[in-house]
Amino acid sequence: MLRAHRRSVGLTQDELATRAGVGVRTVRELERGRATRPQRGTAELLADALGLAAPERVRFLAAARSRPPGSAEVDPAAGWAEFDPPAGRPGSDLAAGSELGPSSWAEFDLADRWQRTTALPPPLPLVGRDEDRRDVASLVAGNDIVALVGLAGVGKTSLALVVAHEAADRFPGGVAGISIANLISPDDILAGAAAVFGVARAADLPERCAGRPTLLVVDSADRAPAATATALGWLRTYTPGLRVLVTSRQPVDLPGVVGWPVAPLEIPPDGDLSDLAELSAYPAVSLFLERLRQVRRHPVEPAEVGVLGELVRRLGGLPLALELAAARGRVLELTEILDRYGHRVLDLGGVRPDGLTLRDGVAASYRLLDPAEQRALQRLAVLAGRWSVELAEEMLGGTAGAVDVEAVLDRLVGLGLVSVRAGGPLRFRLVNVVRDFALERCAEAGHLDDAHARHARVFAELAARTAAELAGPSMSAAVSRLDHLLGDLNVALHHAADADPATALRLAGALTRWWRFRGRDREGRAWLRRLLADPRSTETEPAVRAWARLGAATLAIEHGEGLAELPAARQALEAFSELGDVGGQLAAHGCLSVLWKAVGGYDDARRHGETLLALATRVGRVREIVVAHNNLTWYDIRAGDLAGAARRLATALRLAGQITDTRLQAVVLANMAEVARLDGRYDEAIGLCRQALPLLATVGDPGHRVRARGTVGLALAHAGAAEHADAVRLAMADLGTVADGTRALIGGYVALARAERAHAVKLFSAAAESPRAHRDARDAVEAMVGIVASTDGPDRAAALARLNEICQRTGVVLLPRDVALLDG
Repeated sequence: MLRAHRRSVGLTQDELATRAGVGVRTVRELERGRATRPQRGTAELLADALGLAAPERVRFLAAARSRPPGSAEVDPAAGWAEFDPPAGRPGSDLAAGSELGPSSWAEFDLADRWQRTTALPPPLPLVGRDEDRRDVASLVAGNDIVALVGLAGVGKTSLALVVAHEAADRFPGGVAGISIANLISPDDILAGAAAVFGVARAADLPERCAGRPTLLVVDSADRAPAATATALGWLRTYTPGLRVLVTSRQPVDLPGVVGWPVAPLEIPPDGDLSDLAELSAYPAVSLFLERLRQVRRHPVEPAEVGVLGELVRRLGGLPLALELAAARGRVLELTEILDRYGHRVLDLGGVRPDGLTLRDGVAASYRLLDPAEQRALQRLAVLAGRWSVELAEEMLGGTAGAVDVEAVLDRLVGLGLVSVRAGGPLRFRLVNVVRDFALERCAEAGHLDDAHARHARVFAELAARTAAELAGPSMSAAVSRLDHLLGDLNVALHHAADADPATALRLAGALTRWWRFRGRDREGRAWLRRLLADPRSTETEPAVRAWARLGAATLAIEHGEGLAELPAARQALEAFSELGDVGGQLAAHGCLSVLWKAVGGYDDARRHGETLLALATRVGRVREIVVAHNNLTWYDIRAGDLAGAARRLATALRLAGQITDTRLQAVVLANMAEVARLDGRYDEAIGLCRQALPLLATVGDPGHRVRARGTVGLALAHAGAAEHADAVRLAMADLGTVADGTRALIGGYVALARAERAHAVKLFSAAAESPRAHRDARDAVEAMVGIVASTDGPDRAAALARLNEICQRTGVVLLPRDVALLDG
């Protein structure tokens, strides 16, 4: 300690002796450990000469007077044996969520060196670490040295303390700990280990630990990694009964050490969680709320729950970030904390006694990387969500020099800069504060635009590959993959739309089916229209522009605006025909068939449907054959040929089964249910929908889910189960406005069954004016039949005339059930 203090103030031994008024030999012998304990007056003269102030002066005098030569000083305030040169102790992993409170050492009786020792600060309650506690305890029981590795503030020390205290019964030789400081030597560490176990020298440790399992906790090994590794190597060689649990920001460079990465706490997923209890189940939220309660009295209000979830997600589950942000709750509301720090989490700091900020902690780990690893981290920081090894390889493939991606990932995971959760390809994610820090470094280096450009190209290519999988057996997995990559898809699309519209158009065009299945049709169409209108995208390949036009038309049909995109769909078909792109032609005919039907061009719709069936049959495209049969079913229903519609759909279901296309099977089942309902086979209709709905829930497709749930409600209403039908109608409110027409139609039948004719007319009229009726003439006819059946007197004749006009214009033939209803 004396030597470290002297060097920190830049004095030679002669200069210190002269300033203190003591002999140079005294200084020399004390530093070499050869002198007996100095007199109190001598120690005070040395402290004065060194300019030591409390608490360093107190610790210096205590070390000089109260411990045997060669042992470490005890810091009663910290609860650790600590080796801390006055050059300055950097902030450790102990503050915020990991902070150690005041504690005192166990009393050591040096005359009884076999006394059981528990020289550790008391543990603080851990949140969300149950699995870590069990796993680390198991590792400690079976390995000589276990290292907990992670970022500053992630909770390594707290975890180590809890594990050590809980394992104390399994270590009859004692449990104790030391905390490492800068400028420390292996001998200092060994002396500290000896001191906390009540022996004078490290050489006594083998006898002290012989036959009695003993546990030593070594905190903050990264402050002196080489010295710690050397000391641990000596301990493993000469004290086989000693187990060591280490905390460090980097792996311990010693063969045989078992590393355990300490990851941030689990955060809630993206999306609105309105229930506080559900949100609090996530460990990161639980810790934040626990710390928030310490600084403010009033609880979180229901209106704050959404803000709470977003704030915790931005903090990334890092305990230090959570606690520093929660401390702001003394003067700021949650909305204010999110507004001020949501996009500059790195600037949180100033609350800890040592003044450590998140930026300091991340910078310390960043400096452990070599230049190539730092460049790789900067490139990977553009990734917004979870990613795979393959995505990392694509992102790093354009960096200068050869990059061993696996080695880089291993290094980043080892330092806690990248977290790994669960299994599967998309298991890697940058800790949020690390991502923010690396993006700053990338911008400073002038590489951020290049990184974003590469990111956009990578995800455009990924989306193009995945688009081919959004049909058939691979559809569910492909949709799920895009769901998980939503954050990166948005980042890529926004950047490319401004900097590289051609790439953005390729990306958007490939996402059409996914947007449709996830009910994002308005958003997707807006992107496609914006990019197609951008003059910078006019030179994009004709096929890319054709698919984008077709995508905009397909999405427009979902929200009843297909007419506006009819010219775009025609242009797409012309482009595919000129290019000889059969797949594009099939898709265009299918889109035009549905689009023309929605806008009332029934003959054109049938023509495109039949062309699709003929072309698909000629080239052997089974999926498109199923689509054609499914679309053409409408014309059988229009003509009143329900038996023909049922046969066509049976063929479609058989073919969809052959190609294992779950979505097509679900859609065909839903249409078979609708045909059964129109034919009066209500139980069969309900049974078919019960088969279709789970499949549709798996793949998404909200439009067909509305149709299938509506068929169940309508079948129940027709069958006389008005109460059950009304329950279905009420439950469909969670589908939003897209289900309003269906809900009105069900409500009309329920009201008619209850003889509430005026109310029934009102509901059937709403159904007749809904987008559902505008897209499908059969629905418009059904709603008008309900209006006529519910109307008496002179108004009935006017309604009947309106019904006849619609039937003549659309060619829809009234079904037996319609006639029966009109006849009362």
